[in-house]
Amino acid sequence: MKFENTGIENLKADLNRLDEVMLEHGLVREGQWDYERVTYDKKTVVKEGTFYLRVQGHVHEGDVGAHKAIIQLMTPLLGKHYYPHGVEYGEGEQFPKAIVSQSEKLLNEVKAEVEKFAI
Repeated sequence: MKFENTGIENLKADLNRLDEVMLEHGLVREGQWDYERVTYDKKTVVKEGTFYLRVQGHVHEGDVGAHKAIIQLMTPLLGKHYYPHGVEYGEGEQFPKAIVSQSEKLLNEVKAEVEKFAI
């Protein structure tokens, strides 16, 4: 599921500040990056399954490995995990309303924080 028109997809921000804000909101980058891309995930486990809110970004300028990069954020996604195959984001997926609402609230909070230092 895509969260269209959140405004997050219009933001560019410093990687280090972005890492701090995302982590404060439970979105973890960990090892999910390469020199040109980053992925922040928040895992939620409920009786209906395991869901991941994902915010991705790509390098606008700089290098992620050197911790000196400007990241262009992309449209956030919500996916459901299926063992052992992975996460599905398809339109045919069913997402609990509570998870969708929590995700929208979190994305609004993240957007408000990132806008303070966005480029």
